[in-house]
Amino acid sequence: MAASSPLAQFLKWETGNPQEIFLQQPFNGVWKTWTWAQAGDEARRLAAGLQALGLHPGDHVAILSKNCAHWIIADLAIMMAGCISIPIYPSLSASGIKPILTHSDSKAIIIGKLDDFSKQTDGIPDGILRISITSYGTNEATSMEALLANNEPLQEVFHWQSADLFTIIYTSGTTGNSKGVMHTIRAFDTVVPLVVDTLQMPLKPRLFSYLPLSHIAERMAIEMYGIYFGALISFAENIESFSANLIHTEPHMFFAVPRIWGKLREGILKKLSQKKLNLLLSIPLVNSLIKKSIRQKLGLAKASHIYSSAAPLSPDLQKWFINLGIPIRQAYGMTEDCVYAHFDSPTHFRIGKVGRALPGLLVKFAADGELRVKSKSNMIGYYKEPALTAAAFDEDGYLKTGDIAEYDADGFLAITGRVKDQFKTDKGKYISPSPIEMQLLGNSKIEQVCVVGTGVPQPIALITLSEEGLKMAEDELVNNLIPFLKSINSQLEVFEKLEKLVIIADSWTIENGMLTPTLKVKRNEIEKRHLPKYPVWYAEKEKIIWGK
Repeated sequence: MAASSPLAQFLKWETGNPQEIFLQQPFNGVWKTWTWAQAGDEARRLAAGLQALGLHPGDHVAILSKNCAHWIIADLAIMMAGCISIPIYPSLSASGIKPILTHSDSKAIIIGKLDDFSKQTDGIPDGILRISITSYGTNEATSMEALLANNEPLQEVFHWQSADLFTIIYTSGTTGNSKGVMHTIRAFDTVVPLVVDTLQMPLKPRLFSYLPLSHIAERMAIEMYGIYFGALISFAENIESFSANLIHTEPHMFFAVPRIWGKLREGILKKLSQKKLNLLLSIPLVNSLIKKSIRQKLGLAKASHIYSSAAPLSPDLQKWFINLGIPIRQAYGMTEDCVYAHFDSPTHFRIGKVGRALPGLLVKFAADGELRVKSKSNMIGYYKEPALTAAAFDEDGYLKTGDIAEYDADGFLAITGRVKDQFKTDKGKYISPSPIEMQLLGNSKIEQVCVVGTGVPQPIALITLSEEGLKMAEDELVNNLIPFLKSINSQLEVFEKLEKLVIIADSWTIENGMLTPTLKVKRNEIEKRHLPKYPVWYAEKEKIIWGK
């Protein structure tokens, strides 16, 4: 190969360790495996099939699928054919898929493991070649299986150069429309070895893939880490078998978004009340046994690197898991910087902080406290959006992260809010909601939070309840939340103090448009739905009210 690249790294393992298992996935409870040689053979046949269908180097090929072995094989085939990958979130509706396929100029789409493709098929415009994977129940005129059967393995794969456009990743869109982030080979080839070396991550690791591969975090931490360092990558069959599949894998590295960590805590407290857990942890001989048991039952017995990413993690939730012997660390990055940003290490971290800057990262702060970063892994721009690209960088070429942040004396970064999330109460005071939301999420009765306050004197918090909270009687819940609210308010400035907690009956989900595919709250959508009710809720006498 002319330059180092994800494909060059794969070819190294395909040649050097052909019989080692690279991918494994359960089908009806039975694990199917692919060695490096078998994955390479399928990828090469699919790449030859793409060429036979008239696709050329530089053409855009989309992948619409949940995580599975075929996702990675499809991505490798796209690399071998010299095409540019367009990953699409498998949870998107037809109305969310269509603008991405149209805007990205995709010429083909590989359709894999999905919950219900019949509800998404109308999102694929006419003229885009459909390639289905019949193993998952999709049957288009062209299938991956047919291409594998009817084509010989491609021998001369594409030779990637460092500056070549490699992929266009569409953002999950907490505000506005998704934007196509363009990354070159160099971005991926820089970040993966640097992070693994800096964090002293395991070589030839066992990895478990379940967060969307269409997101930059999973793409880097699972697919690319695995390809560069010879991993065994495992997948979950479905949500029901998730725990068993994770325990079977026992990954060396595991990461989740904050909402999943909250769900894992809920699951533990279902089986063991907080009162009983506290008692068991207070007994010296039992303490280590209960911690070991919980880690084993979560499938994290062998995990040396446990991370939370995609959004800030509540310090209380982080402490709760650390107290159980599950040392969650934080990582901070974004699609636009290819996660060349800030990471905790297993031994160097601070509660509530997101780590130190990776070596070589240039950092500065704008007058309003916005963090700006510069590295050779910054995106080369948004696809077909020159004005948005120009607005994303400052005059010195630093990427505007949109996050308000600050360093402590030891160089650990704290994210204190989002520039766009700040709002002004009718007292004229600006509120940064994120730090308040993180404190509220420390309560296990609360699942989701959105602190708002436009047009009212003091901010209010809209919350949805966790399973634990939903099971409580109304009086019991109120008696829990009122002192908790007082405790939170005692730590806030006068103008930040929360006037109400408003319990929203319906959970915020991807399906109802309130969450992004990475489970982040879409503040603008919540504002659209509830803003007119703020004054009404504010006028009620009670501190804890049920939103209608």
